[in-house]
Amino acid sequence: MKKTVCVLLILCVAFAMCSLAACAKRQPDRSAYEISAVYDDGARTLTGTVNIDYFNDTDNEIGDLKFNVYGNAFREGAKIKPVSDAYKNRAFYAGQSFGKTEITNVENCAGWNLGGEDETLLTVNLIEPVYPGERTSLKIAFKSELALINHRLGVSERAINLGNFYPILCAYGKDGFIECPYYSCGDPFVSDCADYSVTIDMPEGYIAASSGKLVGENSNNGRKKCNYVLENARDFALVLSDEFVVSSKEEMGVEINCYSYTKESADEGLKRACDSLTYFSDKFGQYIYPTYSVVDTGFCYGGMEYPALSMISVGAGEDRDYTIVHETAHQWWYAMVGSDQLNAGWQDEGLAEYSTVMYFEERPEFGLTRAALVGAATKSYRAFFSVYSQLNGGCDTTMDRNLKDYSSDFEYNNVTYNKGMILFDTLRKTLGDDKFVGCLKDYFSTCCGKIAKTEDIIACFAKSGTDIEGLFASFIGGKIII
Repeated sequence: MKKTVCVLLILCVAFAMCSLAACAKRQPDRSAYEISAVYDDGARTLTGTVNIDYFNDTDNEIGDLKFNVYGNAFREGAKIKPVSDAYKNRAFYAGQSFGKTEITNVENCAGWNLGGEDETLLTVNLIEPVYPGERTSLKIAFKSELALINHRLGVSERAINLGNFYPILCAYGKDGFIECPYYSCGDPFVSDCADYSVTIDMPEGYIAASSGKLVGENSNNGRKKCNYVLENARDFALVLSDEFVVSSKEEMGVEINCYSYTKESADEGLKRACDSLTYFSDKFGQYIYPTYSVVDTGFCYGGMEYPALSMISVGAGEDRDYTIVHETAHQWWYAMVGSDQLNAGWQDEGLAEYSTVMYFEERPEFGLTRAALVGAATKSYRAFFSVYSQLNGGCDTTMDRNLKDYSSDFEYNNVTYNKGMILFDTLRKTLGDDKFVGCLKDYFSTCCGKIAKTEDIIACFAKSGTDIEGLFASFIGGKIII
């Protein structure tokens, strides 16, 4: 996700095909979702079912399945607020508004409950355990009331944002399924790749931007049903609007779309999406999805990434090009190569930021040089360090920590985005351009389709033959002085 940061505002085809093959083969047996949802614009509700075909790719017997139900974080009385005080005015354009998600039924189970740290964790007790390499199926029915809010999920000023709208399987870690409370700071999402078939029923006048490829559409009685498919993706999102103007183009066999509110804006956004998608494919490894959509919508932050879809805030203004490029970089560092965004936000945000630096430094017409961008990040980071040290008698600059441990968006932005950018620029200076890019290519091909750990990215850079483990340790452990 691209947030507004104070000071930031002041080789070859063969290798690419190898990277694509590595990603496609990473997990031949995956879980699968079949989602059907109906949007009622008058009631602002989304009612649906999720048929989940779960594949146990762990080494353990599984007796319960757990799902993150992010939509319930928007309810009145939630303990963990999805919007910080700093972003309330941008988010609540019509005054404070609430939503919620109810689980109305779960079929083919021994029992279920909605609980967890803040009633956003669905636990389903299985009738029979599922053993490693085996499958089981459930059907979950849900109903969401959508808040009037410029956020990932909700009715924004000109569109309906359906990010994290369905119960999604928790990723499985060393201690079991990972609950992801909806912290306002960062992107509190960790999920494994799966295959998707999604049908949305909506008013006929609406256009849907989607993570998936459209494979079927029909209209009847003023309603429209669209069916989309997407494979090997760790999430699925949609944005609906009756105001969208769409510009489309095919590049590298990928259908690229920009959804905006004027033809000029859609054309300009499409140009940046096409160019950045091509650049990152050439630089890191081939983009694996059949479509990519950039969507202008109401959003209180700069932008938000989903597999094959990026939300761009209509308020991005002069930063729109930068935000599109940053969110497109997330297709590599979040969507295809996953990471633990709860505990190591720098791993995808810092790398997406630095990938954006690389893009603009090769396009001098924008006037965004590497020196200026890294310099602005450094200036912001030093200001943060100075202020927090004076206020608190010290400053925690460790990078591997849970989102709940950040005291503010300002702290999170500087540790993950800015310090992350500085880390990767330091690595590049240490290794040289060719080795640095080679390490990122290796990271992509090795970890595509997986949730990469901190040690995974360090291991890929360690192959360079240069002793960089100490450099990573000093940055991540908060010992380096910048």
